[in-house]
Amino acid sequence: MLRRCEVSVLTQSAGNAPKAKRPAAADIPSALSEAGLTAFIAFLLLLPLIGFKTGVNGRNELILTTRWQLLAGITAFVGLARLLFAIFVSPYLTQRRQRPVTMASPTREWLRRHVIPFAIGFVVLYPGIVLATAGFSGGVKWIDNFGIQILIYVMLGWGLNIVVGLAGLLDLGYVAFYAVGAYSYALLATNFGLTFWILLPLAGILASFWGIMLGFPVLRLRGDYLAIVTLAFGEIIRMVLINWVDLTNGYAGISGIPRPTFFGLPFTADDDGFAAVFGLPFTPLYRTIFLYYIILALALLTAFVTVRLRRLPVGRAWEALREDEVACRSLGINTTNTKLTAFAMGAMFAGFAGSFFAARQGFISPESFTFLESATILSIVVLGGMGSQIGVAIAAVVMIGGTEIMRDLDFLKKIFGETFDPTQYRMLLFGLAMVMIMVWRPRGLISTRDPSVVLHERKSISAELVKEGHG
Repeated sequence: MLRRCEVSVLTQSAGNAPKAKRPAAADIPSALSEAGLTAFIAFLLLLPLIGFKTGVNGRNELILTTRWQLLAGITAFVGLARLLFAIFVSPYLTQRRQRPVTMASPTREWLRRHVIPFAIGFVVLYPGIVLATAGFSGGVKWIDNFGIQILIYVMLGWGLNIVVGLAGLLDLGYVAFYAVGAYSYALLATNFGLTFWILLPLAGILASFWGIMLGFPVLRLRGDYLAIVTLAFGEIIRMVLINWVDLTNGYAGISGIPRPTFFGLPFTADDDGFAAVFGLPFTPLYRTIFLYYIILALALLTAFVTVRLRRLPVGRAWEALREDEVACRSLGINTTNTKLTAFAMGAMFAGFAGSFFAARQGFISPESFTFLESATILSIVVLGGMGSQIGVAIAAVVMIGGTEIMRDLDFLKKIFGETFDPTQYRMLLFGLAMVMIMVWRPRGLISTRDPSVVLHERKSISAELVKEGHG
């Protein structure tokens, strides 16, 4: 009888709940005014950056040239984007804020169950799809520059997601562990002749050790102070790599790094190479496909371990630490061990990625491990949705894949001139994309979360029920 009364009361309250009002139609004059003001501000900001360009003439004199056409095009694009936002996007955001709090829809649940298997199948068959469409001549670019490059950042994003997304520890020096893994593999392989398969776990262990070394000094730090210390740690590692010339060769870097082999068979044109042993015509594409599947296996291993750890007590301790450290201590959780395990696990996966990067490139230098790399990886985690594995993967595909696609946009030279290089404006577009994402979805692309532990039924947690800025 009591349950019937509760159901009737809930039904009546749900029926009497106020419905979200439709927002009024967009104010066209106001939208035009905002667009004009935005275009004017963009013109003033971009005038010294894009409108003017310095160069050197034949007499080695500094000259100043103008690029009014490019400046006008970018300014018009900014104004048009602001106009469309005010007319179409702003009313939608207002309407969404007025919606009542609801759980995840069945459509989203269906996508979650079917998109993940499809995505895994696609990445497994990706080299075959590329070869069938682009052929052997164009397959190297699509498998190497897109497939391998994106998977490296997916793995790095998933590793940093443990520290930032699950444990809530803001780390701006994550590239330091990436560098430790790369230099560990390069130095041990060139000096002692150890193979890739031996050095891969060893590089992860060494990077994990440095993660613990970073964790001890920052046990009592949180927020901005933690970010500053981790940023300093990343710069210290880079300066050590530059100045310890006897060990790291400084700015010159380390070259001649041994490449991984297929069960002892090198991917060379020799008689004992992979192609000759299997009776195939020699092509560098075989090594590229082999490296692709190595990084794919490492990325899937990172995702599998992260998901499993999240369901264990240590994973739930990470999430408790992220939400409230004081409450975490009051529950008897050892916050020292919790922080150290988060730093160690995240650093270990960065070490794996760094060793693969060194093996893939065959050459490394300190210029490959600047702060910009840490900022890119952190942006992937934030834009994808902190704590979301799928969101991080999507953000890595969009950001890294979008940067690589810009190298092939030669048709823009017909619009802005032959001297126009789209890759020079990738950071400008990157910043614009970050602003749009933060306005459109401030909690990231994937804002819903699945609880780590359930009692009877698993339900996705709506974005409105998740703490702002956390997963």
